[in-house]
Amino acid sequence: MTNYPLNMEGLPAIAQELPSTERIWKLFQIISWFGGLILLSLLFFIPDIALNIFWNILIPIAPLIFLISPGTWRNICPMAIANLLPRHFGFSARQKLSTKTNSIFNLAGLIALYLIVPLRHALFNDNGFATGILILSMVLIGITLSFFYEWKSAWCSGLCPIHPVEKLYGSNALISVSNAHCRTCVNCVVPCPDSTPDIHPLLVKKSSIQQLSGYLITGGFPGFIWGWFQVPDEWSLNSLHNWIEVYLYPLSGMIISLSCFILIKQIISPIQEKKLNTTFAAISISTYYWFRIPALFGFSKFISERPLINLSGTIDQVWLTCIVLLLIFFCYYQLVVRKRRKKSWSLRPVFEKLSKTK
Repeated sequence: MTNYPLNMEGLPAIAQELPSTERIWKLFQIISWFGGLILLSLLFFIPDIALNIFWNILIPIAPLIFLISPGTWRNICPMAIANLLPRHFGFSARQKLSTKTNSIFNLAGLIALYLIVPLRHALFNDNGFATGILILSMVLIGITLSFFYEWKSAWCSGLCPIHPVEKLYGSNALISVSNAHCRTCVNCVVPCPDSTPDIHPLLVKKSSIQQLSGYLITGGFPGFIWGWFQVPDEWSLNSLHNWIEVYLYPLSGMIISLSCFILIKQIISPIQEKKLNTTFAAISISTYYWFRIPALFGFSKFISERPLINLSGTIDQVWLTCIVLLLIFFCYYQLVVRKRRKKSWSLRPVFEKLSKTK
């Protein structure tokens, strides 16, 4: 098996050997990686522009990408590309991640998500340096793990704080794509989120850790999102009181929606559980866009929140509300109503052992 480094110098050699589809993905990966590097640099040197791009453009479109084609994001995520460099260059020990360790990584990534996101109000939304350090820290953690563990198992399918959201919104992927990272499958993590049809946070419940992670993201995320939008961007972290205010609404909302989820789960039949899971996922993404889109265009209830474009004096909010409702309907249809297509995020490549026997 030949491993191809993702750099500009190797591109001509790769282009001669890879099929056209793979060459296109490699090109997108190079563009994405350099784009991510530029954005990271801007966070330190021109923070106002970089923060607007990151928090007001990239993050708001991410849920839709996860909903429609999570495999596309998994293929071109600049952080994933950086984290996989040790494996591409042959520096990885290629250890197989145990199911227990992967479960612990998943839970740790989810806890990181719930701890980091509330800090946006007090730190990351207005501080390019802090946001840059956050991203750089995650990249370094991912690269370090890649020196020890096989392919995407430790970070992309384990410790990454975004991964639980990918599984929550990507349970009924509309579009499947080829896997641009794995030319052969080595079963680095089971089940593989990229190649398992209808993957969902509650799909695997072999251990209490896996169950806890599934419940926390599926049941707790709607309330967490609602609570997050009740906090303005004006808190500091100078006292214990400030810390409590930053986390109070998001974590309280998470506990309430999680309690509702568990209660409903006890009442309904096992056949209806999948519908319950997807309904809560739809509530999560709908709640996010219900608050986020108006705020992006100047209709936030908080003066301190900076919009992408301020249209509050240009258009009537009712038109924006209609657009948001249409988007919410699409999300609900995609997750709850549309027939399950049994599609994975990306097509599983040939298994490595089979590839070697050919």
